[in-house]
Amino acid sequence: MESTPIGENLSLRIRSQRLDTSTRKQQHTFTRNLTEALDTRRANQIFFLTLQNIWQVSDAVDFCSNDILSFGSSGRVRAEFLSELAKYPDFSPGSGGSRVLDGNSPYIEETESLIANYHGAETGLIVNSGFDGNLAIWSAIPRLGDVIVYDALVHASTYEGMNQSLAMARKEFAHNDIESFRSALISVSEAHPLIKKGKRCVLVAVEAVYSMDGDICPLQELVDVAREVFSEGYGTVQFVVDEAHSTGVIGELGKGLVSELGLEKDIAIRLHTFGKAMCASGAIIMGSSTVRSALVNFARSIIFTTAPSFPFVAAIRAGYNILPNTDTDHARARIQELVRSFFDSVTSHPLWKTAKDLGIMRIPLANGDWETQPFMTHIVPIRTKEPYHYWLFFHLSFEGFSVFPVDYPTVPKGETRLKISFHAKNSEEEVY
Repeated sequence: MESTPIGENLSLRIRSQRLDTSTRKQQHTFTRNLTEALDTRRANQIFFLTLQNIWQVSDAVDFCSNDILSFGSSGRVRAEFLSELAKYPDFSPGSGGSRVLDGNSPYIEETESLIANYHGAETGLIVNSGFDGNLAIWSAIPRLGDVIVYDALVHASTYEGMNQSLAMARKEFAHNDIESFRSALISVSEAHPLIKKGKRCVLVAVEAVYSMDGDICPLQELVDVAREVFSEGYGTVQFVVDEAHSTGVIGELGKGLVSELGLEKDIAIRLHTFGKAMCASGAIIMGSSTVRSALVNFARSIIFTTAPSFPFVAAIRAGYNILPNTDTDHARARIQELVRSFFDSVTSHPLWKTAKDLGIMRIPLANGDWETQPFMTHIVPIRTKEPYHYWLFFHLSFEGFSVFPVDYPTVPKGETRLKISFHAKNSEEEVY
């Protein structure tokens, strides 16, 4: 491996997957049991490390991070964050307790109202992460007798929350498949008389943009199907939309998919996160005042944790201060230009059809009618035969392009891929 920052980084990643049994016999039972469990991951080449990525330790081009609008790399959000802190010179760096005890403040409530108004929601509740947000929603909102219907590719945090819910049953539908969704609703209606009578609810879990596939939820069509199946009691079906990867990127002023489709009144709960395009941390759960009260009273991940601190909330506020700016509009438009140009460059290459037909490489989002889509997402997965996604990863890395190889269990077995994330700061030369 080359003695360069990139070579050293990749070498360390490769070495980390090797089993080391030389000291196993000398280990205490506690350590040995953990090591054996970790070796199972090493044997399957899925051992994780906490390393800086190659774009952070070299001049490699970032096609990997979540800094989609380039708020971080441009310094825009940092400058606005420092300005926000300067407005409150006497702020406390800690929050002092849980939201239900000493951790509440006028500043966080004002910020929640500002964000809820921005997205056309009644109320909002800021939480420490998107993971915590999904955990809170799905552990607190479903009531006894309710049923959850969910897209097969919802985030791990949604699964974690569903595992803790009071819901009577769960029903999966095929990813973004409208007819599968229809069948799931009909099946639930027929199997659960109280739901058919409108005495219990169906809660639908979907994501606006799916993080590993880069495709967009057919939300309007799903809402229409729910109205058809439960025509006499549409309120029986309530949608929960995770907008983690659409926040700041999709729709007018980056308000997300729900707002772009004008479905604010049709969606019970939205989760917007701030650790991606917004270049901060945390998330906000938006819905009615009743939903907010239910979360504050039933979500253990909210009740029994320290509230977000002033600097934490100020970073979120900084992002929203610049989100509606003209420069941010240009950043969103820039992403659209780059992704479309990338698809055009790849699909017009003389070897593209052969490579696709032979299964050497394919880009699912570049198939079909991408040219007529109203908007594209910044996430582009590239599929290859296994294990060639690793060779493509190494090749691109040594060429100075930082991308992300994705394996099981992050994606289903047999569906490994490279994930490319486009950023507003990327140049045409870097893309194609």
